[in-house]
Amino acid sequence: MTTRHTAYYEADDADKATRQANRRPRDDVPRKTAVEGLDGESGVRGGRRLLVDTHRATTRVLRVAYPFLAEGGLGADGTYIGSDVFSGGSFVYDPWVLYQSRAITNPNVLLAGVIGSGKSSTAKALITRSIALGHKAYVPCDPKGEWTAVAEATGGATIKLGPGLPARLNPLDAGRRPSAVAPDEWQRIVWSRRRALLGTLAESTLGRPLAAVEHTALDLALETVSNQAAPTIPEVVVALFTPDQAFAERAGLRTTNLADDGREVAHAIRRLVHGDLAGMFDGPSTTEFDPTLPMVTLDSSWLGSGGNDEALRLTLACASSWLEAAVADPAGGNRYIVYDEGWRVMRDPALLRRMQEQWKLSRAWGVSNILIVHRLSDLAAVGDLGSEARALAEGLLADCSTRIMLRQESDQLARTASLLGLTDVEIATIAELPKGRALWRLPNRSFVVQLVRHAREVELFDTDARM
Repeated sequence: MTTRHTAYYEADDADKATRQANRRPRDDVPRKTAVEGLDGESGVRGGRRLLVDTHRATTRVLRVAYPFLAEGGLGADGTYIGSDVFSGGSFVYDPWVLYQSRAITNPNVLLAGVIGSGKSSTAKALITRSIALGHKAYVPCDPKGEWTAVAEATGGATIKLGPGLPARLNPLDAGRRPSAVAPDEWQRIVWSRRRALLGTLAESTLGRPLAAVEHTALDLALETVSNQAAPTIPEVVVALFTPDQAFAERAGLRTTNLADDGREVAHAIRRLVHGDLAGMFDGPSTTEFDPTLPMVTLDSSWLGSGGNDEALRLTLACASSWLEAAVADPAGGNRYIVYDEGWRVMRDPALLRRMQEQWKLSRAWGVSNILIVHRLSDLAAVGDLGSEARALAEGLLADCSTRIMLRQESDQLARTASLLGLTDVEIATIAELPKGRALWRLPNRSFVVQLVRHAREVELFDTDARM
């Protein structure tokens, strides 16, 4: 039997008559009325032969070869961020949901982008929209005061800290004991937190680790004042300068030797009593932390405006300790802790060690730490290669399963690719991202997401009001 066939190809500029002729059957080519299906069986194709050869491949190959297949996204449970640029669908994110589904290994987030790329808007959109899902947010150090308006708009509170301002925090406050924690265990937790804070303050101010004899002097000074309901930093300083004889003898030391051993530590911590931070952390708290509020921020812009990074680091250490009692409460729900302008506080190894401990406890506490930096080279500026500070900074990066990368300058791309293990396509994408668009990098998955904002959010998140 003779069959007929139509033309396979035709020129792009063919006229109408030529196109019609090409579609008319020809008698010079044999043709079958049935074609082989993918399963080997024959099937009629309406009298025309299928011109494409049969092919079998995995979905992993076909998602690249076939242009209409796209990433399925992270599901529908979470906070709406914007649109997936490649699939066109909505993009939602919730670190606790993703951790439960094992899509990420920890809930911590790194957010990086050059000035003007939209990183502040991205962070604020994630935080404010998550409040509607029952999450809370704490900002322990806000050096620009950018989060004050956001906290007020969401029904939260802002505590303004600075020389001459009325607010004062006692970083040695015990806080509220969680109902699930026994009194004896709570006392040990409070003592450990106070001791860690005093050590951080001393090492940060001295610029070096404490010696063994200094640790002993600080331990005994804290024990001396711990019998009080709410000890303060000035009382610790007095105990360092004038050690209690009974505590010294119990440790087998003389008070004169103990005073000499702790003298430098006492002078370092004294800065919070009579130095440039006087009036902020040197007495009982004048305000109380309310863990039921959706957002609490500590506005340190009075310090940040002067460029005093060391004072900001000490303020962050004190404020973080003051917030820890509420953060560690297992009944407190899921909470974000935002470290804005992270590059200003990451040059201190003592503070980095404290932050790393909080990063490690994020899963136990139900906390998602968000570290906001301009560029990843900020991590490399904290110390020499192989130093403890560099290792701590890179450890924080490794403990962030979610990396949100907005536009980076061309001279930063190689360093970014090295630290994050990005592909060539991802690096090329970061270099060309417009404002508000980011690469969301999760383990083995990545998305290009365009932030979508409401008109009210555009006004509330504006950081260019003075320009």
